[in-house]
Amino acid sequence: MTKLSQYLEHVFSYFLHNELTILSIALFITLAIFLISWLIEPRRLLNGILFTIFGLTFLAWFAVLIFSQNNQALNYTFGSLAIATMFGIIFLVLFSWVFFLWNAYFVWKYESHTLPNLLTLFIILGMIFIWIIERIGLLNNLPQWVNLILSASIFIALYLAFVMYNFLINLLLYQFVPRHYRQDYLIVLGAGLIQGKKVSRLLGARIDRAIAFSNKQYDKGKKRPKIIMSGGQGPDEDVSEAFAMKEYAVSHGMPEEYILLEDNSRNTEQNMAFSKKVATSDYGSEKFKAKFFTNNYHLLRAGLYAKAVHLKANGVGATTRLYFLPNAIIREFAGTFVMHKKRHFIVIGLIALFFIAQAIIILLGNGKWRMI
Repeated sequence: MTKLSQYLEHVFSYFLHNELTILSIALFITLAIFLISWLIEPRRLLNGILFTIFGLTFLAWFAVLIFSQNNQALNYTFGSLAIATMFGIIFLVLFSWVFFLWNAYFVWKYESHTLPNLLTLFIILGMIFIWIIERIGLLNNLPQWVNLILSASIFIALYLAFVMYNFLINLLLYQFVPRHYRQDYLIVLGAGLIQGKKVSRLLGARIDRAIAFSNKQYDKGKKRPKIIMSGGQGPDEDVSEAFAMKEYAVSHGMPEEYILLEDNSRNTEQNMAFSKKVATSDYGSEKFKAKFFTNNYHLLRAGLYAKAVHLKANGVGATTRLYFLPNAIIREFAGTFVMHKKRHFIVIGLIALFFIAQAIIILLGNGKWRMI
């Protein structure tokens, strides 16, 4: 036992005097783990957590590096930046309602007043409602056990915030997946048509991006990839999305013989599954190389659907108007959340059950099992 204590004391002493060396090793290991995971499969949601671990390790390493220099001016500068960053984050959180209000105004002004386009408006109304309840003290005189159950919503909100954060990190990382200009097929995901037959600006951006990719690959001396236009015909559309997309691409200089149609899909998962069948039939096997094209906010969820149908393809994103992004990203988060709803509902259920159990313990007056 004495030898064990001496060994632990030696390890602790070594860490105290060699923290920069140890953090440098940890930094290299966390970076390597993240890069290996991301490069092998960038559509893995675990990548966001691995990147966060690497980021926190880097911050710790950088802080130790700065303070180990024993330079007062450098220490003061770094400390000031850290404090300013912390207050900046707090400021953004506290005044996020201003951002949502600004975004709701622009979306209301420039977009159709559909339910998906009004998400930020609903969020700001919800924030105002919660603020009013808090200001009038409506919840102040509730029994302790009721407040305890209501406290579960705070922890559920924290869990959802973490899931949202991880989604945003993965969405950002997925924008930087290597292009690799040696593709056999470029899959363009459809979107709704204007007046039942015209390609919208949003859908046109996807097609333009695919055409630019095709031209760049061809200019590099590689074979020109075929473009698969993917999208069925909705009940309010005169032609299939795939047909309208083909007409648009041809009018923008894409040779018609390099365009294939997939006109049966109704959603993103079917886009991926049916386009895979088209490519497999045309290529003769599943060993083709492909990229899919959609708007940047939709990349990650589309990639998850591609992964679900075993389509080995990563995405290339077309740019989207800035004011449109918040609503679109919230919708994408909701869609991704639903894709993994079982695991999320299990976690949320466990949180709720824990607080309900604690409330029951308070009602029964049994303090022995109380944990809060």
